[in-house]
Amino acid sequence: MSADPSTTAGARRAAMVERLEADGVLIDVRLREALLSVPREVLLPHAYVRVSDPGVEPIEWRLLDGAHPDDREEWLDLVHSGESVLLQRDGEQLDGLVRGPVTGGHMTSMSTYGQATVEALQTLQLGPGQRYLELGPGPGVSLALAAAVTGPRLAVGVERDGPMAAFAQHNLDRLGLGAMVVEGDALDGHPAGGRYDRIHSGIGVPCVPPAWVEQLAPGGRLLTTLTTRTPSWPGQLLATRTGADEIEAVLRGRPRGYRPMLGYRWLDAVKMRPRIKAEPGVPRPTRLAPPPDDAYGFWLAAAYLAPGLVRDFQAETMTIAAPDEDSWAVAGPGENTVRVHGPRDVWAELEDVHARWVLAGRPDSYQVTVPEGGGPQHVTSGTGLRALKWVLPPLAPVPHQPAAPCPTEHHTEKIL
Repeated sequence: MSADPSTTAGARRAAMVERLEADGVLIDVRLREALLSVPREVLLPHAYVRVSDPGVEPIEWRLLDGAHPDDREEWLDLVHSGESVLLQRDGEQLDGLVRGPVTGGHMTSMSTYGQATVEALQTLQLGPGQRYLELGPGPGVSLALAAAVTGPRLAVGVERDGPMAAFAQHNLDRLGLGAMVVEGDALDGHPAGGRYDRIHSGIGVPCVPPAWVEQLAPGGRLLTTLTTRTPSWPGQLLATRTGADEIEAVLRGRPRGYRPMLGYRWLDAVKMRPRIKAEPGVPRPTRLAPPPDDAYGFWLAAAYLAPGLVRDFQAETMTIAAPDEDSWAVAGPGENTVRVHGPRDVWAELEDVHARWVLAGRPDSYQVTVPEGGGPQHVTSGTGLRALKWVLPPLAPVPHQPAAPCPTEHHTEKIL
């Protein structure tokens, strides 16, 4: 006799929560209860699994149908693994999908992987009775968790993809949490709902949209990824509206971030890999050993002060490219040597940024000025002549292009 599906899903849900606690990720009691009580499998009834190797085009996929007995165990394992769940290919309609092999296309929506969801909601410090706005909720997993904490009819999401908005609302209704998804441009927020105590953006933006600031209630917290053209070194901005009705914002480098808003095309070093491997560059001495991956304050500064660079995280040694200038740098052999290629000395720019970062006191966080009603958003590591400073790029100059496909490993992972 087969096991009760609800029982097997519940057991996996409990195991997922135990892993998050054991890893030191999950510490909030209310969020723990939400994770245990919200059946995420209802929100993620199917999943794409990539079959072909990275870099192979067209991509070969397999669609798992959670209702099909041959797929159910693999699907349940994936849904509760903590990994991202791939849900939508090329903006397709989400009703009537057929399980089995699928050729071509790129993912345009997926769930956030578990640790990132927990970290974001804990940073927001959710509590009962708070009004919660999620921008770009996708299938609604974090929106459902937030609704379970805040209470019914207090959590709303704004999703620009019509099929995904309808899909999420249908599944959320099945849970009876009173969460709502409206179709619209996330950059506009949801002005019809007034002001919110907590705002969470599931998309990366170059700067904080004025509408989000306007809709943040006194004492409110706003969390978003700040994105540049590189997916390698994202930043996370936490803004609060103080009791004096002022905005205070702090920017920190993070190991991962959300995919960017529509219109952004991330730089990509994948197509350069064969050439870099064949011709890593001319060796020269360097005073900069490869900085550690967790020097997030440095890498965040590099994303802005040495723009147009992208790291290939699959390379054997640290490899950073400037695709627009057909240039790259490959660390080694040894700590005091680097190989450089092309008209742009990528490593020299990193040497300069690193030296400035050290003189500034090795900051791991930056203050951001977010004016009410719009205007330039200035970033600084502090005061004094040695402080690192830059201005966030505005929303308007981003050229309109087709939406960048989601990374196919993790919604919130580095994709290279």
